[in-house]
Amino acid sequence: MNSKVKELTLLKERVEELPSDATSEIATLQQLIARLEADTDKKLTAWEQIQLSRHQDRPYTLDYITRLFSSFRPIHGDRKFGDDPALVGGMALFEGQPVMVLGQQKGRNTKDRLYRNYGMAKPEGYRKSIRLMSLAEKFNRPIFTFIDTPGAYPGLGAEARGQAQAIADNLRTMVRLRVPIVVTVLGEGGSGGALAISLGDRVLMLEHSIYSVISPESCSAILWKDQNHVQEAAQALQLTAQDLLRFKLIDEIVPEPTGGAHLNWDEAAANLKMALLRNFKAIRDLGPDERLAARFEKFRSIGDFFE
Repeated sequence: MNSKVKELTLLKERVEELPSDATSEIATLQQLIARLEADTDKKLTAWEQIQLSRHQDRPYTLDYITRLFSSFRPIHGDRKFGDDPALVGGMALFEGQPVMVLGQQKGRNTKDRLYRNYGMAKPEGYRKSIRLMSLAEKFNRPIFTFIDTPGAYPGLGAEARGQAQAIADNLRTMVRLRVPIVVTVLGEGGSGGALAISLGDRVLMLEHSIYSVISPESCSAILWKDQNHVQEAAQALQLTAQDLLRFKLIDEIVPEPTGGAHLNWDEAAANLKMALLRNFKAIRDLGPDERLAARFEKFRSIGDFFE
């Protein structure tokens, strides 16, 4: 993590620990915090952005769901193999509007990380997402997806049960859905595991999230045959929100609290809610045919090529 961000976090923790009568020391620390906050997020490298996107205290999908939506009712299982705790979703209300929400969920501690498989979904997870999105279309409910995964799970069992096919089916399903889809990258947006639920009418990224075809560690291992060049790989991959917006691969960057979303979950959720409302309102009144045409053109126009 950036040294200034780390120092800011420690200072805020110190202020919270001080007794209320230590007014002089609290005032001094608050002045220092104010100076640091003015310059904390301006010069982060790509690698430092990655560290923030992976911060263990960063809010995950369920943390945002509880803050952004009401009456959330989770739905489990893919009706073929089983349930995948790495991908969560269900019906909910967004400002009174019935919607479907889904996304990858990482674990907060070791036990939960193992249960959630570190947010890496298996084929049954992606088949569950198709089930949820198909239900959303059946009942004419807009869809909100939240991305936070290093990638799809690459284990033997997942491959045997058709991991690549499940991801491809997701993409085929999403491009044809006639209801509005708003996508948000919350932390890590890794490879096909992220892409499988990211084909939306609007794609947002939190300020310190990342979105890439490969992780810097894997890139370093392939290109340099070691793990000693992750910072160079991170810079070369151009995977930050600022990079993705410049390439027109996303529609908006959602600002985070100073120092990162892990420092203030409620503020991070409030910022995201405003962005979701703004983008949802921009697409909700489009006719289904108009929406499908715009979605097709959006993704068809990505990328440059030369003849």
